Amino acid sequence: MSGVSLAMIGKYRRPVQRRMLALTVLARKRISPHFVSITVGGDDFAHLTQSGYDQFGRLFFGPPGQGEVTLPTSDKWMRQYVLLPARRRPRTRMYSIRRFRPEVSAFDIEVAVHEETGQGPVAPGTSWALSAEPGDRVAFLDEGYCYLPTPSATWQLLVGDESALPAILAILESAGPDLPTEVFVEVPTSEDIRHEVTVPSGTTMHWLPRDDPDRKPGTLALQTVRDATLPPGPHYTWTAGESALPTGLRRHLVTERGVPKSDIAFVGYWRHGHASP
Repeated sequence: MSGVSLAMIGKYRRPVQRRMLALTVLARKRISPHFVSITVGGDDFAHLTQSGYDQFGRLFFGPPGQGEVTLPTSDKWMRQYVLLPARRRPRTRMYSIRRFRPEVSAFDIEVAVHEETGQGPVAPGTSWALSAEPGDRVAFLDEGYCYLPTPSATWQLLVGDESALPAILAILESAGPDLPTEVFVEVPTSEDIRHEVTVPSGTTMHWLPRDDPDRKPGTLALQTVRDATLPPGPHYTWTAGESALPTGLRRHLVTERGVPKSDIAFVGYWRHGHASP
C-alpha cells in the first residue's frame, strides 16, 4: 500500500495491542520515476511487532511548508484530530511496510508518486514523499495485515497496480517459495520495472507497464489476468490497487473461474479521480 486511503478490505488481522509510534524520517531515495523509498525509525520502533507479510499502518505527517503540526499520541487518534484547528492537523495515509530494518530500528516504505496528473493539485502523499527530509517528525499506527493463504491452496495469484507493488514485493521476499506464484503487477512506465528483484523459485513475475498516462490504473492488470491461462487447482488470491481492479478481479474469479469468495483477499487502496485531503 503506497500512500492511499483504505476503501475496502476482505478478511484481515489487526494487532492485538496497538500503540501510536513517534518516529522520524531517516532517509529518502528516488528509486524510479514513480516511486520514492522513505526510511522512518526511532526508539518507538521497538514497540512495532512484525506480523504479516503485507503489514500496513497509518502514517501521520505534516504538509510541506505548513510548519509544526500536532501529531497524534494515542491509538484513539480521531478524538485528538477532530479537536485540532485545521492548520494543526496532520495529513494521514495508509502505507505498507516494504522492509523491516531492526538493525537500525527502522522500516522502509515505498510511495507511488504522480507529479503531473493534469487533474488538480498533487496528492498529499506525493507532496510529502517528494519533500520529506531526515529529521522530519511522523507518527505511525500499525493496522495489521491481509495476506492469509488458505490451507488448501496449491498455488497463489498476486495482482495489483503500483499502489500494491510494495506489499507484493514484501510478500515475495518474506513468504518464501512455499507456494508456486503467478504475479501480475501494473506500473506506470517501463522505467518503473524492478529488474533487480529476485523472486522465489516457482514464481512467475508479469510486469505490466502502462506507458500511457491517459489509461486508468488497474485496467491493464485486470484485462491481462482475465485473458491469462492460469494454473489449475485450488489457489489463493491476494489483489489490491485502484478499487475497480480488486473488485473486478474478484468478480471475474468467482463468476467465470469458479473460485470461492473465501479464497480471495481484496483491498481497494484508492479511487481514480478521488483524492482524500
